[in-house]
Amino acid sequence: MFRAFRNIFFGFIAFLFFSCSVFKTKNSVPSETRIEMVTSEGTVSLKLYNETPLHRDNFKKLVENKFYDGIKFHRVINGFMAQAGDPNSKKDDFKGQLGQNSEGETIPAEINPKLFHKKGALAAARMGDNVNPEKKSSGSQFYIVQGRKLSLQQLAQMENRINQKEKNYQQAENNFYFSDSAKKVYQEIGGTPFLDNGYTVFGEVTQGIEIIDKICSVKTARGDRPISAVTILSARIIK
Repeated sequence: MFRAFRNIFFGFIAFLFFSCSVFKTKNSVPSETRIEMVTSEGTVSLKLYNETPLHRDNFKKLVENKFYDGIKFHRVINGFMAQAGDPNSKKDDFKGQLGQNSEGETIPAEINPKLFHKKGALAAARMGDNVNPEKKSSGSQFYIVQGRKLSLQQLAQMENRINQKEKNYQQAENNFYFSDSAKKVYQEIGGTPFLDNGYTVFGEVTQGIEIIDKICSVKTARGDRPISAVTILSARIIK
């Protein structure tokens, strides 16, 4: 009788362990990756989307390897975005054109219609469609959206432009449309909707959006390069 009870008891424990493991596997959600980026203009907090795992993991690797420490924002446009990630920007004596080089290999596009270019969006830069029809992302270059608010009429015009561009490159069979939630955000918060469906958005600013406004408003020279360097002093994973 004792042996039968013991078998039942251990069987029950095994069942509980198995059930908990299955429940955990089915219901666990990967925690979001959080990044603290300290720039010469202030600190920005970012989160990386789990919906874009290739871009998330690549950005994490670069941060862990301290690649972005010392990188400069080489292209900023007020009302548009701030771009960084060219390894040559670390060289104070570099005289060439920045924005032509990246660290690592290109990344397959992970364009998700639910992740759009709202103000504060973190997205991957890339080469143009004429040489990059698959819309592969740069290995290290990124931009953070500042953008502006738009009307429904302006958004409708942008939808037409996006669809026309896709047809020119024969990249889509179905027309592209902004979601209702995206339209609301673009009207109330702003962004760069004309980049949707063309570039991978893989994160967003969670704190310090005013720092992005500050970076985008610095004085620039030819090529939209800041006259006074705007530098990423450090970037680290905080979660």
